[in-house]
Amino acid sequence: MKLSDGIEQAIHCMTMLASLEEGSTLSAAALAEFHGVSPSYLLKHLQALSAAGLVATVPGPKGGYRLGRAADEITLFDIVIAVEGPQPAFRCNEIRQRGPNPLPARYFDKPCGIAAAMLAAERAYRSELKKTSIADLINDLTATDDGGIAARGCAFLDINERKAAR
Repeated sequence: MKLSDGIEQAIHCMTMLASLEEGSTLSAAALAEFHGVSPSYLLKHLQALSAAGLVATVPGPKGGYRLGRAADEITLFDIVIAVEGPQPAFRCNEIRQRGPNPLPARYFDKPCGIAAAMLAAERAYRSELKKTSIADLINDLTATDDGGIAARGCAFLDINERKAAR
């Protein structure tokens, strides 16, 4: 299974947004710059995250993006569904019923074994994604970071974070 680059970008952006002070935002341009990705491509995914309620958009000069829910309430599954859509990765088109010498319908009363196996794998995959939140990712990183990753992010946020008016 191949997920789009937008999934990786969306997850990394969500972890960065989780680092913001309450009420602060980051612009799409800043998020794209930090991750070295196309601003227009990233913006498409930020809009999908916004439509799903995973990020909130704030208009105006201090505007930008921030998490729409607490980091421990946003799972990898939520992000994948927002960016890729809810359809399963495998879609059975019943090709077993095509071709020469078609069989009577009675041979197709039960679901295709291939479709059943693929959908079982999809359920397991989705179940695993539901077990990991943005907060979990941040906690895992914090436990293994020697300070370099945190310093890079903090330095960038010092310059680019749009702090809420106090």
